[in-house]
Amino acid sequence: MAAVQDAILEELRRLRARVPQLTGALAADTDGLVLAQDTPGVDPQTVAALTGTTRAYAAQLADETGQGDLRELLVRGVYGYVATYAAGAGAVVTLLAQDRVNVGRLHLEGRRAGARIAELVDTAATATTSATEPTEPTEALTKAPAKPAPARARAARTSRAKPVDTRAAATAPTAARTTTES
Repeated sequence: MAAVQDAILEELRRLRARVPQLTGALAADTDGLVLAQDTPGVDPQTVAALTGTTRAYAAQLADETGQGDLRELLVRGVYGYVATYAAGAGAVVTLLAQDRVNVGRLHLEGRRAGARIAELVDTAATATTSATEPTEPTEALTKAPAKPAPARARAARTSRAKPVDTRAAATAPTAARTTTES
């Protein structure tokens, strides 16, 4: 597991090098326990615990509103951003960034790092599971399927034609008749 933590830490450091406005990066499991961190000046255990709790609420919100599985969460404060990205089913990546960060770049790099860390965590979980697997087959536990997304009704579109100004037509001068006297 130490090799995986080192690999995750290296990924977080590379991420901070790619996005200079990052002030911290942390990977945690979904229970809020630190996997690896590079967060100078911030208590990583507190951030990981808050990330785990916030992720749970955000995932529930996404599920209840029919938006599917949680992918990311962005909080903007007066001094900067806290961005959390799903890293597979068992981990999250939380990034701390200055207010002047390019949010598009933050999302791009955060998603990429989340995918890489997910691979590392999944590889470690697979290795741990295969090492501790019982010799007799056991009944697999299955997760209940997520709620189906509610059907979304679309409102009828209204015409975008410009309204006709009837006042202008009513007050427009009529063509004057000219008569010629002979």
